Amino acid sequence: MTTPQPWIILKSETVFKHRWYNLRQDTVQLPNGLILDDYFVSVRPAGALVFPVTADGQVIFVRQYKHAAGKILLELPGGMFDAETEDPSEAAAREFYEETGYSVASISPIGILYDNPTKDTSQVHLFIAHGAQLTGAPEWDVTECVEVVPIPLAEVMPKIMAGEIQVSCSVSLCFMALQHLQKTVF
Repeated sequence: MTTPQPWIILKSETVFKHRWYNLRQDTVQLPNGLILDDYFVSVRPAGALVFPVTADGQVIFVRQYKHAAGKILLELPGGMFDAETEDPSEAAAREFYEETGYSVASISPIGILYDNPTKDTSQVHLFIAHGAQLTGAPEWDVTECVEVVPIPLAEVMPKIMAGEIQVSCSVSLCFMALQHLQKTVF
């Protein structure tokens, strides 16, 4: 039986830099001695994702076009933030408001996921929020057109199982939040 070991970074350079996306090329030495000189890593900001529940048991989802997938997808609200300058829970509440116009009475962290740890540095901070209510108007970027979709709590799992919710971090957060809610209710 072998024990996994970290790779050794021999050289690292940024080969593409943009405010939302940086691409890094690493030269690494694997534990078996093999050297790879073309291992590319996507360096992206952290993300915050919210499972927001209203007082009457609705979960607020959003539906929007996702260009890389080429599809309009149903997902939980969230967005990117600078983890070095912004608190993740504040970023989550801000992103939720910007996408939906809803505010929350309370927001609690329930986990952190790596989006794609093989090729991507991004971590997604996951939150459950209670007391979601419409308090304003969404503040979309020029590239966004978002439909706010309230879904009864009891319909979330059937929608996942039917393939209506396909975004991996949203699916993961739904499972985690539903488990969390089950523990607090029963």
